[in-house]
Amino acid sequence: MNTKITIAIDGFSSTGKSTLAKQLAQQLGYIYVDTGAMYRAVAYFAMQNNIISATIFDKVALIAALPSIQLSFQFNPTLGFAEMFLNHENVESQIRTIEVSNYVSKIAEVSEVRAKLVEQQQEMGKNKGIVMDGRDIGTVVFPEADLKIFMTASAATRAQRRFAELQQKGDNVSYEAVLKNVEERDYIDTHREDSPLVIAADAIEIDNSSLNKEEQFAIVFDLVSQVIIK
Repeated sequence: MNTKITIAIDGFSSTGKSTLAKQLAQQLGYIYVDTGAMYRAVAYFAMQNNIISATIFDKVALIAALPSIQLSFQFNPTLGFAEMFLNHENVESQIRTIEVSNYVSKIAEVSEVRAKLVEQQQEMGKNKGIVMDGRDIGTVVFPEADLKIFMTASAATRAQRRFAELQQKGDNVSYEAVLKNVEERDYIDTHREDSPLVIAADAIEIDNSSLNKEEQFAIVFDLVSQVIIK
C-alpha cells in the first residue's frame, strides 16, 4: 500500500471517530488529526479567559483573541498518538471534560473560529497520507477526500459510551447529564449556519451501535484497502 490517500471521518459526537482514526493512522503510517481537539482547545481557552460560561458568551472577545491562540499537536511515543497543545501547554486532559463538552459546539458555531481552524487543517493534509476526523472534514475541509466515512449511533448508545469513559477517568457526572450533552451537541452541530454536520453525498455511512471496535475497524480498513488498490 504505497499510494497515500486522504481519509475523512465525520459523524456525531461520541461515535468513536477518534478511536477509529487513530487505529487507521497507526496501521497505515499516516498522520492523524483530531479536529475536535482543536475546537475543544479553543473552548478551553475561552473558559479560562472568561469568554464563555453558563451565563455569558462574548463572541466579539473570542474573535479578537483568535490571533493569540496557537494550536499544535505533539506526538507522544508512550501513548502512541499526538496530544493537543494550546499556546505551548499540553491541554490533552483538560479538554476532555464534560465542562468543555458543554461549550465546544457553541464555539464551533463561530464562523471566524471555523475559518481559522479549517485553514490549519487543510495545510496539515496538503500532502495526503492523513486521517482526519471531525464534523465537516468530507464536506468542507477535504471535499475531494479519497474516502469519506460518516459515523453514527443512537444517542443513548453514544451517551452510555461517553458516560463509561468519564466514570473511568473519575469524573463525577450522571448518565442523564451526559445524554443531555450528547443531544444538545447533536442539535447545535446539525443546525448551525456555518458548515453544519451533514453526510457528504459520497460518504459511506456506518452505524456502529452494535459494532465493537475490532468489527468497526475491519469494515473500514477493507474500504480503505479497496480505495488504495484502485
